[in-house]
Amino acid sequence: MTQDMSPTDPAPAQQPVDPDIQKALGDFPDEFRDFPRLFQDEIRPALLTREAERQVAVAKARQARYVGIAVAVLGGLAGAFLIRHPFAAIIAVIVGLGYMFWGGRDVRRFSKEAKDLIVLPVVRKLGLDFTAEPGSVESIYKHHDVGLVPSWDRANYEDLLTGRRNGVGFELFEAHLEERRTSSDSKGRTQTRWVTVFNGQCLRFEFPKRFYGRTLITRDAGFFNRFGGAKGMSRAMLEDPVFEKIFEVYTTDQVESRYLLTPDLMQNLVDLEKAFHGGRLKTCFDGGEMFITLEGGNLFEPGSMFKPLDSVDRVRELLTDFAAIFRILDAVVIGRRQEGLERD
Repeated sequence: MTQDMSPTDPAPAQQPVDPDIQKALGDFPDEFRDFPRLFQDEIRPALLTREAERQVAVAKARQARYVGIAVAVLGGLAGAFLIRHPFAAIIAVIVGLGYMFWGGRDVRRFSKEAKDLIVLPVVRKLGLDFTAEPGSVESIYKHHDVGLVPSWDRANYEDLLTGRRNGVGFELFEAHLEERRTSSDSKGRTQTRWVTVFNGQCLRFEFPKRFYGRTLITRDAGFFNRFGGAKGMSRAMLEDPVFEKIFEVYTTDQVESRYLLTPDLMQNLVDLEKAFHGGRLKTCFDGGEMFITLEGGNLFEPGSMFKPLDSVDRVRELLTDFAAIFRILDAVVIGRRQEGLERD
């Protein structure tokens, strides 16, 4: 017969954090110090309850892959050399690839569910908000207005992250922008196709104090540097010759740009590219906001479903993304404080 614990009974002692987890997640800044415990006590147990499902889905996908490849290869060869009918070979390849896609549908579904189990606890711990399918994001038009993304005719948005840090509001989202293009052949027949003009990450910081001017940062474009920035902007000279070889900077306020573009900020922009697995970085300071775009990369994904679900690397990569964002914001805040002391 069991007895109820009285209010004076001590709470059960927490288990020490696994040394492997502490090692994997222990080298982040102090503000991330609670994440080894979060992973061990909340995220990993939730993931382990779904591990058997993952294994079943992966086994099905692997089987479909082997069968699909066999159908595509053998059927294609038979159609090309035995039946001697190219259309039969094409049909065999389509059937094989289709079977592979069908067999992987459980893995794709499971990947979306695993994403919630990993991303949502981390976001809540950081006091942020996350929406996997936001529908539309109005600030994409601001990215366009400052020249960081081109015009588009249709768009799709994913993974909207919003929050505040040190009094600065920010949002991050993934945008896939497409343009409709129409061409005509010699007989006057028209053909319409959709072309991707931007596919990547958009980041916006909203500061309480406006910038004095506009400053635009892009990757060094070599020969195309001679075309310069927007009207009224002149090239800014960077203090660090290493980053001057990496970035091209144009500004309407030379004094402000020197305070903003510290070596720390420039290094953090490079680190952001690496963390986000993207390229062709562009940044603009305008009004009271800072905008960043990076093409490529795909954030907030749970990683491969073909390895154990409770791998600590899944959370480590997510925290690396957040740390890169926070370093950018902190570097700008510090630069603005120094500028304020000089100009006030």
